[in-house]
Amino acid sequence: MVDELGVAVVGFGWMGRVHSQAYARLPHHYPHLPLRPRLITVAEEVPGRAEEAAAQFGFASATRDWREVAADPRVRAVSITAPNFLHREIGVAMAEAGKHIWIEKPVGLTAEDARAVADAVAKAGVQGAVGFNYRNAPAVEAARELIASGEIGAVTHARIRLFSDYAAHPDGALTWRYERARGGSGVLGDLASHGADLARFLLGDIVSLTADTAIFVPERARPTGATAGHTLAAGGERGPVENEDYVSCLLRFASGARGVLEACRVSVGEQNNYGFEVHGTKGSVSWDFRRLNELAVSRGSTYQDQPVSTVYVGPGAGEFAAFQPGAANAMGYDDLKVIEAYRFVRSVAEGVPYGATLADAVRSAAALDAMTLAAERGSWVEVAPD
Repeated sequence: MVDELGVAVVGFGWMGRVHSQAYARLPHHYPHLPLRPRLITVAEEVPGRAEEAAAQFGFASATRDWREVAADPRVRAVSITAPNFLHREIGVAMAEAGKHIWIEKPVGLTAEDARAVADAVAKAGVQGAVGFNYRNAPAVEAARELIASGEIGAVTHARIRLFSDYAAHPDGALTWRYERARGGSGVLGDLASHGADLARFLLGDIVSLTADTAIFVPERARPTGATAGHTLAAGGERGPVENEDYVSCLLRFASGARGVLEACRVSVGEQNNYGFEVHGTKGSVSWDFRRLNELAVSRGSTYQDQPVSTVYVGPGAGEFAAFQPGAANAMGYDDLKVIEAYRFVRSVAEGVPYGATLADAVRSAAALDAMTLAAERGSWVEVAPD
């Protein structure tokens, strides 16, 4: 007997669509999951968008007020995919209403916001999952196991990169993403939050760091209507970009390893160039998001001139077997969110957290706060513990 889990989605831009699609796909990839999501309601303040989402994805109802979701007894779990400045208010309210939450990173504008949501989840005794999707890639999980096994020796240093061109066009609309009050940090919250999470997931806690940030596109045109994603707004009134386009960061890990984290949202010629290279005393492992199911691995005992092999991950890695029957069969971005949805719903079913949690969000946000402070001071800064 499979029970239903009434779910809602709050905020219906691109990520709201991704969450809705992930819920719909769960029975196909995880038929034995004891809870089956049922799309109850979608909340979106842009006129007409919630109704369109309900018609397209099969939500039973639609609303412009997310507070109606908190009060709806049919809803037991909520995806929070609204803009960053709403994360804290909505996350705390949903937890206090007894709803399990799957919330997108960075969980607010600061580590304080993330902690507030984490505390509300803990106090309410509900489950909380966070959208750090790149850690869900089977190849990334395989890399983590490889590193932990000692096959590449003790980790000496690593590089994590997140380069994109989504904000490179000078006519990109001045949306909430570029405002301090509503977006908080810029590329820090958007991309470097993933980088900080990957760094911790692969290599353990970051204890200190120093950073530099820059704004390369200082002005943008204000949009004249509702926006979704990264739209253009040529000819509109121009306003200032208030948060960073670029960050570079030096990391020190509790293990003694060193790292470099670099992220940019205005990298012309780079489309989702995300990945990492981890070097150890006996070898290395590298991953490129654009080659999602591959690892470049060097291991052995020759050290100098040691070759690098391409490893195609397969059913033995992470959740690969839920999607493909053999190595080198392609998976994609949306599959990572299905894995995330599965781990969230499994957490609700079993009362035990699986996947990225609010504690992970707090640690990532603490690293981002430290990057901001380090860039302002021009010095090394300790990363606050939990």
